[in-house]
Amino acid sequence: MTNTNLEITQKAIEDFRKIQNHMILAKKENATETYKSLKDEYISLKSFLAIAGVNLTELDRIKE
Repeated sequence: MTNTNLEITQKAIEDFRKIQNHMILAKKENATETYKSLKDEYISLKSFLAIAGVNLTELDRIKE
């Protein structure tokens, strides 16, 4: 992978972690609409990272 690809993947991992943190908080606060909205982004990022070959076993705390 080139440096640009690594940078893109690193940014996606950071975004994935942020989305998960927001999802966990939204679920705790019972903010169902917010959770649903975040889940769309979560699925997109998870798909991208899987295609990029990132092992999500340890990163994925939502497990949906």
